[in-house]
Amino acid sequence: MGLDSPSDFVELGCAISDLPTYWYEGYCPQSGEQLRLPRTLFVEAIAQGLMRSLGESQEGKMYGVLLVETSSGEQRVLKAFSGLLNGNRIVEGWVPPIPGRDRVAFEEAHTLATLELIKQELIALQDLPERSQYEILLQEFQTQLNELALLHNQRKNERQQQRQRLTEVAAESLEIAEQLNEQSRQDGIDRKQLKRQQNAELQPLKSSIEQADNRIRELKQQRKGLSRQLQTQMHAHYWLTNFAGKSLSLQQLISGSSMPTGTGDCCAPKLLHYAATHHLKPLAMAEFWWGLPSTNQEKVQGAFYGACAERCQPLMGFLLSGLPQGDAIALTQTLPILYEDEWLIVVNKPPGLLSVPGRYRDVQDSVLSRLRHLLPDGESVMAVHRLDRDTSGILVLARDRQTYRQLSQQFQQRQVYKVYEAMLNGSVIEEQGVIDLPLWGDPQNRPIQTVDRPRGKPSVTHFKHMARTGNLTRMEFSPVTGRTHQIRVHAADRRGLGVAILGDRLYGASGDRLHLHARELSFEHPQSKQTLQLTVDTPF
Repeated sequence: MGLDSPSDFVELGCAISDLPTYWYEGYCPQSGEQLRLPRTLFVEAIAQGLMRSLGESQEGKMYGVLLVETSSGEQRVLKAFSGLLNGNRIVEGWVPPIPGRDRVAFEEAHTLATLELIKQELIALQDLPERSQYEILLQEFQTQLNELALLHNQRKNERQQQRQRLTEVAAESLEIAEQLNEQSRQDGIDRKQLKRQQNAELQPLKSSIEQADNRIRELKQQRKGLSRQLQTQMHAHYWLTNFAGKSLSLQQLISGSSMPTGTGDCCAPKLLHYAATHHLKPLAMAEFWWGLPSTNQEKVQGAFYGACAERCQPLMGFLLSGLPQGDAIALTQTLPILYEDEWLIVVNKPPGLLSVPGRYRDVQDSVLSRLRHLLPDGESVMAVHRLDRDTSGILVLARDRQTYRQLSQQFQQRQVYKVYEAMLNGSVIEEQGVIDLPLWGDPQNRPIQTVDRPRGKPSVTHFKHMARTGNLTRMEFSPVTGRTHQIRVHAADRRGLGVAILGDRLYGASGDRLHLHARELSFEHPQSKQTLQLTVDTPF
């Protein structure tokens, strides 16, 4: 396959940082050395160029790009898709699948045909006519039994009233009482007969359904066994090669544990294997989701994701083995310091870097992580507030717990003055004003925030127009509250400004980065009690 040029995806005249936003990591199986490959802002820009070429897609899947260096020192781009693309495993211009599948092609075709027959039989058994017949009859009998029960209760009440009135003639009372008892016995007989009729009509249907359910369980077990057998065969024939020139099968790499379906078909293994077997040196890699959201809604179009924990991460140490490790490790990268004393430190956070580390291993690089690594007193440093990963600008960190408490209190009591600058992806008519829209984060749709008056928290933002450039509008925002994504939602929502911030893919605008910058911050210094006013230039 031909190699793409970075200029096919981005304008090389644009200044795009090589700052890492994520690290693919693993440990060499032989030496135990930690191995890393970054995702950088530059390779993200290349990926965004690929997104534009993909256009609209109804098929949601992962895509990946790998920036490589050839033996002549030129930079080139490899691109890959997970699984199938429009039903095809091999597509011109894309990295091919990992070799080995052709060796089990006959077994795969036979197994897939058998699995298809099982699927059709399962569908037929689940759509068995007796199921609907059983439900209809059961409902009809239940209705008849309920009506009969109401009638019997009514008769029972009438009999009780008659027995109470039988006091005049003993002989007549005994005769009527016997009639009432006979009526009661007949009601019981009627109910039993209806139940017997119900059982007689429903039992054959129930037996057919039970036989079908037993067959379904057998077929599912058979399907599971066939799938495992095919996966085992494929994993024995799938061979990966690393940058040390060593090749192993998936079965050898993940021996003793079950491998999820699709292991080896993800973008990262395909890209790294191809680079290793074609003497290409990886520089940076990015993987993203494109198309309709994933079934569980965890992956959304245009978002970047790291190595998946089940399929890719177990292979990463082997795949990166033999790859030269550069000296620039994220934790040792310095940060622009705006202010520093013995109580606090203020940095100019670059876009693409977290304020604090995430919960998982693939999102540990952050301002806090770096400062804790770089500063002598780093372990005591604490972030007083946070900026979104893609937001740049002023971030304040305390160097002791007392300072942290005092500064946090100022933020909580809204005594800190904050000014953000943003470029909006459209024209805004209003010159200035206040947006008061409560925000709510749906736990089932994180991290997206929405305007929700019944459930949302109060969220207030002042805004002021600065300038217009073509169809773009430069705005100044001063948030009173500090909700997650507050400025971003207040800008994008039609009840706010109705225009998303340029580069805010989460709320409907494309671009090379999120054009939102924390420009100014002023607060009372916890020790000197003097107002500390901080300003940093907007980088866009």
